Amino acid sequence: MIFVDTGPFLARHIARDPDHEAALQGWERLRTGRQRCFTSNFVLDEAFTLLGRRVSHAFAAERARLTYASQTLAILRPTHEDEVRAVELFEKYADQQVSFTDCISFILMARNKIPQVFTFDRHFALAGFTPWPPGPT
Repeated sequence: MIFVDTGPFLARHIARDPDHEAALQGWERLRTGRQRCFTSNFVLDEAFTLLGRRVSHAFAAERARLTYASQTLAILRPTHEDEVRAVELFEKYADQQVSFTDCISFILMARNKIPQVFTFDRHFALAGFTPWPPGPT
């Protein structure tokens, strides 16, 4: 089980992104490895908003349609209690400037027992999660 963070959604579609090649390789490994993939509505909100700003809103809307139609990506949604707990993490990691979206992700990953995360963000390792992919195959 792998949680997908915002970075790989962006870098996959933006050739000038410094993580573009790593994102393409990671997505291909997910596709061929048949891993169960998860993300959150918060991550998707962030990804589609940034794709709209960096590429175009039409492109972002098309990516959103395809993502919501996916049979291989499960979208997790926080409860009220999850969001309250995320506020506590947001305060805890203030000195690291961790985003609220990341804090929601930490809560959802812990609740759903998802230890690995496809990300380019060091904050997930700080919170005790394992970045994926671990390296070249």
